[in-house]
Amino acid sequence: MVDSNKRVLKHQSGPAQGINLSSADPNQIPSVYERQPPQAYTSDKIAGNGTFGVVYLATIAETGEKVAIKKVFQDPRYKNRELELMQELSHPNIVTLHHSFFTEGAKPNELFLNLVMEYVPDTLHKTVRVFLRKNAPVPLILTKLYAYQILRSIGYCHLMGICHRDIKPQNLLVDPITNRLVLCDFGSAKLLVRGEPNIAYICSRYYRAPELILGATVYSTGVDIWSAGCVIAEIFLGKPLFPGESASDQIIEIIKVLGTPNREQLIDMNSKYNGPKLPEIRGTPWPRVFKGKVPVDAISFLESLLVYSPGCRPNAYQALHHPFFDELRREGCRLPNGNLLPELFNWNDIERKFIESNVNV
Repeated sequence: MVDSNKRVLKHQSGPAQGINLSSADPNQIPSVYERQPPQAYTSDKIAGNGTFGVVYLATIAETGEKVAIKKVFQDPRYKNRELELMQELSHPNIVTLHHSFFTEGAKPNELFLNLVMEYVPDTLHKTVRVFLRKNAPVPLILTKLYAYQILRSIGYCHLMGICHRDIKPQNLLVDPITNRLVLCDFGSAKLLVRGEPNIAYICSRYYRAPELILGATVYSTGVDIWSAGCVIAEIFLGKPLFPGESASDQIIEIIKVLGTPNREQLIDMNSKYNGPKLPEIRGTPWPRVFKGKVPVDAISFLESLLVYSPGCRPNAYQALHHPFFDELRREGCRLPNGNLLPELFNWNDIERKFIESNVNV
């Protein structure tokens, strides 16, 4: 079992998709993997934990490569949705899954799934806080760079039919050297099926789309676009745009900025909404929200993402075409330290096909 006491853990070097979890006996699973070529990891420290489980920073004993291992409880009667989705995703702005393996717990029949992923040192949350401690804004070119990569990551997920449902600064990893950004934590992600109901109580509160707050169970990948808008606004502000203290307070925080939704917008968000009447508030002009410190094209960009009606939000690739990102497309654009930008336009075949048939990015 992985732990934080520098233990060496051996496991199979290949992925675990060959196991049928719906019929597997947890006592038999380890014996299956013992017959596979072992590889050893040394767990260095706990990098994060929560209701999902624990993430460890570990080192591949043979090569010295750093990896992150996410350890979650696995009910042997079910497949792990996060593992299945991550096996389908391959993109420069999505954290890479190297392989997976099972370990037994201390209790009888207790089983854990371990996801071995590339290690990216920082989160966007931490990166923004570094500038805050210096009492300095995040440089505009970095804000554009992070925003672009956020949208690329969720755009690819959406092309694959996957809604992440938990876009937030803590789930966006940043390499402090290259400024490459990757999306991680697919524990809340789901393949959305048109017309099929989903849970409404999903996504971290500050980044939760209004249709979710209003209890919609039939929704679209537009919930991720809303979350992305909230995250990008937070990079500018240095604090959450909508810091609600509860679900009911969250919708009030949104209304303070956007104003009270009209009947058509309310129907667009949740046609079955029968909750309390929403307060009548005028809303706040976006320039005042940002206290005049944000460029006009950035306000126009954020304003396009943060609208009540999900169908009026752009898809991620339409958003990437906004003039806000024109600077990134200019030849010779560089980071504040003079280094080149990470690769931004290395579209894969799925992206390229969509872009060519839908939008000129």
